[in-house]
Amino acid sequence: MLESSFGLTFFLKVPRKKSNLRYIYLRITVDGIPKETSTKRKWDITRWDQKAERAVGTKEDARTINFFLTTIETKVNQYRNDLLYAERSITSQKIIDFIMGRIAPKVKVLEEFLNHNNELLALVDVGEYAIGTHERFEISKKHVKEFLLFKFNLEDMEFRDLNYEFIKDYEFYLKTVKSCNNNTALKYISNFRKIVRRALDKEIIKEDPFKKFTGKKIKTRKKPLTAVELHKIENYTFSTPRLTLIRDVFIFQCYTGLAYIDAFQLKKEDIKIGIDGEYWIMSDRQKTESETNIPLLPKALEIIEKYKGHPICLSRGSVLPVKSNQKMNEYLKEIADLCGINSVLNTHKARRTFGSTVTLANDVPIHIVKEMLGHRSVQQTEEYAITQQQSVGRQMMELRNKLDKKTSFKPEDTLLILEKLEKEILDMKEYFRS
Repeated sequence: MLESSFGLTFFLKVPRKKSNLRYIYLRITVDGIPKETSTKRKWDITRWDQKAERAVGTKEDARTINFFLTTIETKVNQYRNDLLYAERSITSQKIIDFIMGRIAPKVKVLEEFLNHNNELLALVDVGEYAIGTHERFEISKKHVKEFLLFKFNLEDMEFRDLNYEFIKDYEFYLKTVKSCNNNTALKYISNFRKIVRRALDKEIIKEDPFKKFTGKKIKTRKKPLTAVELHKIENYTFSTPRLTLIRDVFIFQCYTGLAYIDAFQLKKEDIKIGIDGEYWIMSDRQKTESETNIPLLPKALEIIEKYKGHPICLSRGSVLPVKSNQKMNEYLKEIADLCGINSVLNTHKARRTFGSTVTLANDVPIHIVKEMLGHRSVQQTEEYAITQQQSVGRQMMELRNKLDKKTSFKPEDTLLILEKLEKEILDMKEYFRS
């Protein structure tokens, strides 16, 4: 920000005791506000020209002191230009602090990352964020730390050394050394980008190293469990109580649509009698703080009843003895192997299974499913929609049923059904293309 007036003056300050040797002072005046400081150098008043603000004469000591003062003046003007370029305010105090070496320390990337994560953890403690959010940023910090060691053999790096090349190299490192897929790599980069934006906002750096970076997520369709796979898991008899418990929590999620954190935090007081006289889950979602109202299906009620006396439930006041998300996903891999499930089994697949296989595939309207899942828009819920294969399968089942009813079946019905099926397939293809 350009100041309206600026002045720089060197002068000899009058000492308390009468003497010809006096300290040379520097006075900076910005917009009429003066600030001054000693240069820590003394000079004889009889050899000083106040109009020129320099020592008089050609002797070596005069040339040395004048060179010193000119160096200070050059540094002040350079710093002032730097502030102008960065569009930062210019004050006399700021320039005096610069001369005295009281400028802000050179902030490092991992230091600022740590500060951010500590603040985030404090907000987790007051309920503003989920603990999983903090864990994700901790993993992101760990990746940046390992990258600095791998690429530069550094424990940390100053923000001013970040550039576009650093960002591109970090992306390449995540995809190769860390074997992250495109979307996962971009999530870690997005978390790091938040720390860089924080540095920009705090005026630690002038330019955004991400300015030219463009990362594009690859759209993926995460498949839910099919009805056959869900039935397999439900009815499998495990040899250990550990896997039985994990399976039951997972199945509970499949029949309620609760995310992991919401199932973990579900309390007995969240189970209430709804307007229909049946049991409902009535609570708030951790992630969006939106209201959750889900009627409890018989399978979910059966699981609640099974664990109502479990020690963990009694001590926590929770509905289910839910383990950590890490343990849940670890044991679900075992369950998938035992049940012959080829796809990746994790806690979020349960939520997708509820949205697709349990509800939408059984003709529950999408706007109702949206409300139960706590989505902000129907577009979110559409991602959970049943697959093209499922849609074709259902239509063919209808066709088989009608073909079996030979007494009431007319040949012309076949053409009508096939035309309907063909239209549905074309509609589904169009949907997936978009």
